[in-house]
Amino acid sequence: MRARELGIAVGDGRPGPLNAITDVEGVRVGHTTLIEGADIRTGVTVVVPAGESVFAAPFRLNGNGEMTGLEWVRESGLLTTPIGLTNTHSVGVVRDALIGAMGERDWSLPVVAETWDGWLNDINGFHVTAEHAKAALSAASDGPVAEGNVGGGTGMICHGYKGGIGTSSRKTEAGHTLGVLVQANHGRRDRLRVNGVPVGAELPRDADEEPAQPEGAGSIIVLVATDAPLLPHQCERLAIRAALGIGRTGGAGEDSSGDLLLAWATGNRSLEADETVTLSMLPNEQMNPLFYAAIDATEEAILNATLAAETMTGSSHTVQALGADTLLEVLARYGRPSSR
Repeated sequence: MRARELGIAVGDGRPGPLNAITDVEGVRVGHTTLIEGADIRTGVTVVVPAGESVFAAPFRLNGNGEMTGLEWVRESGLLTTPIGLTNTHSVGVVRDALIGAMGERDWSLPVVAETWDGWLNDINGFHVTAEHAKAALSAASDGPVAEGNVGGGTGMICHGYKGGIGTSSRKTEAGHTLGVLVQANHGRRDRLRVNGVPVGAELPRDADEEPAQPEGAGSIIVLVATDAPLLPHQCERLAIRAALGIGRTGGAGEDSSGDLLLAWATGNRSLEADETVTLSMLPNEQMNPLFYAAIDATEEAILNATLAAETMTGSSHTVQALGADTLLEVLARYGRPSSR
């Protein structure tokens, strides 16, 4: 289930046809999901950004996490590899697999990010392999994106409920598309907000419900793509605004959380040419619609990750899903009936 299927619209913007990061032309997403036995609940998600090099920039809301390759992205202003998302202890193997999958390059610094799934997954079992990462890359497509308990989001927890992968997109009146994909594994239940409603505070934990991992100790990865012609410093501005979408759902960048964001723009191509490159740039004065789009799409992607996820048991722990009917009941109490 997704937010808009429940009649919950975040912000005033209009989504793209898939309401996914793949609405940005050329962006592709693939997953490998590992659910085996009682203890393996993990996987890999790979996002292909479109083209061999695009302008990009990161932003760190809180740095208790890892996203490899960022120093070169900051230095060059370019994103030149696919992006891998996985669990904390599998960053190395996914990074190495992406290098191997990129063929004849003399060198590469892939971008691979992580969140910790050790509550539901045997994280020290190192179950993610190079073959799993390569399979996610091979499966990457520009169609609808699976959400919830899939890929790198398989074992993740969001605001005390089952979380994982989520995505959303927006079209601006100027005709630009912006898409967001999150790996949501962050937040406290009592801080969860949906469209401004304090949902988490209204949903006390059942007496027999097991508390999830220490709340506020998780992380979130946010990837933002747009087809607007932006330069690297404008991509950074976009990544910063996406962090406001984390805040609107109740995320706070807690001390033990790794909240890392990366934005890229496909509006300029062939950036690694041997000759002078002619560029286009959206005027800074026209950035506001993209700012709003990044905020709203991030908020909706987090909500979609939580709604799409299903209750999961792993490593002797159970994490409950946020039920759609329960959510709608709370929203109705605050005068926010859905159009379902």
